Amino acid sequence: MSELLVDFITSLDGHASGKGWPGFWGLEGPEYLAWLGEQPGATYLMGANTYRLMSGFAAGEVPDGQDEFRPEEEASVDELTQASKVVFSSSLQQPLTWANSTLVRDDAVEAVRAMKSSGSGLLSTIGSLSLCRSLLRAGLVDRFRVVMFPVITGATGEERIYDGYPDVALEMIEHRTFDGRIQLVEYKPRVLEHPPLNVPA
Repeated sequence: MSELLVDFITSLDGHASGKGWPGFWGLEGPEYLAWLGEQPGATYLMGANTYRLMSGFAAGEVPDGQDEFRPEEEASVDELTQASKVVFSSSLQQPLTWANSTLVRDDAVEAVRAMKSSGSGLLSTIGSLSLCRSLLRAGLVDRFRVVMFPVITGATGEERIYDGYPDVALEMIEHRTFDGRIQLVEYKPRVLEHPPLNVPA
């Protein structure tokens, strides 16, 4: 059975991106980049908006506010191009132009449920806030990982991650600091129907 990882990088205040900021908020360091390079291969799951954005980067479109990609950003996009990707969308058309991408028009929750039961590798989301929210609500997420960068994007932050989420209990399974400033926290999530009656002291 496959394992499903929801994986976010965020500002401290929970934004997935910020207008005018470079990738990784320009704050990635050698320890963090080395850790990224050590991550196991995965099949990446995404929705249409993330596909349009990332496939545009792969085709050479540069993010707003930048003249060119930084080497770290280019390497990240290149690695994603080589990986297997499943895109859930009713608006995109076949064939998808980004290499190693498969379009699925079926209900994403049921499709991922089937992928988990029939597969054996790692499934990982990239971006795709509404898809991640739906998978979490359905109880399909095995690991919920957030890497927080030391910046508050109160004025320029975009894509607030946790809006619309249910209440979720989180059991920590890993934590780590990279380059003395970037914080990773990883949890096993459990969706709650209501707040717990007894909170541990």
